[in-house]
Amino acid sequence: MGSRTRLGLGLLGSALFLGLLGDELFRATPLGLNLFLWVSALVLVLIALSRWGGAPLSASRRWMIPTLVLFAGLVVWRDSTWLVALDLFAIVVALSLGALRTALPLHRVGLTDYAVGLAYAGGAAGGKAVTLMQEDIDWNELPKASQGRQAVAVGRGLMLAAPLLFVFGALFVAADSVFQDYVSSAVPNPGELTFHVALIALFGWVSAGLLREYLTRPSPVRMEVRPFFRIGATELTVVLALLDLLFLAFVLVQIRYLFGGASTVEARTSLTYAEYARHGFFELVTVAALVLPLLLLFDWLRRREDGRSDRLFKLLAGALILLLFVVMASALQRMRLYQREYGLTELRVYTTGFMLWLAVVLVWAGFTVLRGRRDLFAVGALVSGFAAILTINVVNPDALIARTNLDRPNLDLPYLLRLSDDATPTLAKALPSLDPATRRELVAELESRRQSHDWRNWNWSRHRAQQALEGLP
Repeated sequence: MGSRTRLGLGLLGSALFLGLLGDELFRATPLGLNLFLWVSALVLVLIALSRWGGAPLSASRRWMIPTLVLFAGLVVWRDSTWLVALDLFAIVVALSLGALRTALPLHRVGLTDYAVGLAYAGGAAGGKAVTLMQEDIDWNELPKASQGRQAVAVGRGLMLAAPLLFVFGALFVAADSVFQDYVSSAVPNPGELTFHVALIALFGWVSAGLLREYLTRPSPVRMEVRPFFRIGATELTVVLALLDLLFLAFVLVQIRYLFGGASTVEARTSLTYAEYARHGFFELVTVAALVLPLLLLFDWLRRREDGRSDRLFKLLAGALILLLFVVMASALQRMRLYQREYGLTELRVYTTGFMLWLAVVLVWAGFTVLRGRRDLFAVGALVSGFAAILTINVVNPDALIARTNLDRPNLDLPYLLRLSDDATPTLAKALPSLDPATRRELVAELESRRQSHDWRNWNWSRHRAQQALEGLP
């Protein structure tokens, strides 16, 4: 048997194991320890097959492995739906990291290369299992002598025994109720059996495709997307100069009114200071989110004519980034003022976190794109994105929201009751400080959260929440 067929059979058996493991782990919801165990099993199988089959992992795949384990572990830590979604997004990005199709060093991989890697990872999960069974395994190399004849004979015996077992089994079930109970507990009903088979097939199929992708040497794919047109230096100067003037006008208004104090705002508008601060926050976030891709697009489309036009572009783009920082500071100041009056929500916290990450990426863009090192931009944005998701897991937004809003005069208790178990210990700890009516309502909600979780979806936050609930009055 050839080494390729041997590795293919090992990969197929490993995929079947991962399919059975996925069926056992993911029948319990929500996500928790089950995701971490399955991802860890996938990683261990990948490493074992790589060494057994003599297929060394590339640098991007070696970086993929700890990233997968890290973010799968964060799902075991936090309970918030928002955080779980971010962690799953990071896992998908990490899987695309292992499917990169470029000969460039990892620190010089571009945004297009990451998009290609994501497409290959998705294609591998969806269809590489077919390639494994059709191309990697030479079925003619499998033994056909006595072992093959014996396997065929066993199959025929099973086919002959099946109707006899069904007839006599049905008679025994009808004859004795105790035996019927044993059979009912041992044999799943058709609906459960279909669900089991579907889960095994799904996780086995995805595992086979991903393992096959990561165990084969990637053939480099050169994706050089050229623009259909170029923007001249004059046109680009006009566009950036006008944008700079618009941003400067807005910044001057912000310095006078938002940073000028409540009396200035209330004298000029019919709004209170908090209402003025609330108005426009998400619009400013949208502005900040649009500027970065716009600058990247301009840098890609611009015509490199001479050193003077290049310096002018960098000057105007740099001025736009600096003005954008003032706009972002205005947005954060609005959020701070509004939060001081009305408290926090998940949307406000995550949007603020996105703004802070965007500020880091903008600084990185200034050091790379505006200095002619565009090839280094993507890896910095990727690493900072991973770091941002890790940081927000550490911050624990739901607990932060609960602590902040409990100190507000206008307490929105129904909103607090919708927070995940990340906030449950904070809410339970605050009970003695609440008025009796609010305390009774909160205790009733917390009491409804008492439940026992399956070991497969065990989660640290849910575990701590149950411990906090044990001390309720």
